[in-house]
Amino acid sequence: MILSTTPATLAPGGGALLVLVTLVLYLLAAVPAQALRRYSAAALVGGWVLHGVLLLIDIAGIGLAEPGARLGFAPVLSMTVWLVIAVYSIESHLVPLPAVRQWLALAGLVAMLVVIAYPGEFKPITSRLAPLHFTLGVGAYALFGAAVLHGLMLDAAERRMRGGPQGAPRPLGSTLGLPLLQLERLTFRFVEAGFVVLTAALVLGIVTTVQWRWTDHKAVFSLMAWAVFAALLVGRRLRGWRGRKATRWLYVGALLLLLAYVGSRFVLEVLLGRLPA
Repeated sequence: MILSTTPATLAPGGGALLVLVTLVLYLLAAVPAQALRRYSAAALVGGWVLHGVLLLIDIAGIGLAEPGARLGFAPVLSMTVWLVIAVYSIESHLVPLPAVRQWLALAGLVAMLVVIAYPGEFKPITSRLAPLHFTLGVGAYALFGAAVLHGLMLDAAERRMRGGPQGAPRPLGSTLGLPLLQLERLTFRFVEAGFVVLTAALVLGIVTTVQWRWTDHKAVFSLMAWAVFAALLVGRRLRGWRGRKATRWLYVGALLLLLAYVGSRFVLEVLLGRLPA
């Protein structure tokens, strides 16, 4: 999504225009102004569609002579946000979530800006299973991202049920129409699905990676995240963990998973100023 290296499949200047329109649509969806609220849903969908086109062009390497993908902390984070918005878009047909819409639009806007600043690097495809491993990894990020989003709404709904000060700002998900128990079940459906996908990604990585290193930062944080999510699911099944105790485990596991790839790449690309081999 970096403007200076837009693939040749786009007309000159077309890539910059596409990025600009996407940013504007996300901004319109994120602005809380009452006058723009009627357009925010359409703006988020429009931004999401164009965001997907940019991901397809950039990460998939469309228009490049050699098959491969553009990888890095920002492209992966951008794809994760895009997939979480996709989950929201499906759910919004059942239950309107205007407060969540603004936060997700802001997340999409920030993800786009980060990718422009840090586009990552092109990686050729060296294995037939590499795209599957990448897809599983990003899918796990997205599923746990959706779980965290629902966990935040669950915590907000519980705080609201317990009663807050009158006139206090409405929290994330305060307009949620789902019953609390249904929201909790939905949250942990995402956790369960994410755990299955993460397990598959780890197994595939161990089996197919010639130079798998158990001391590698990505491997260490990924396995720690897997262990936390496993403990959460076991604790919920055997000991009935619910509410904030369960969501705390969810947040810790999600943070560890974020550090596994996005965090380690962020350190290398941004803090150390170099791209890993």
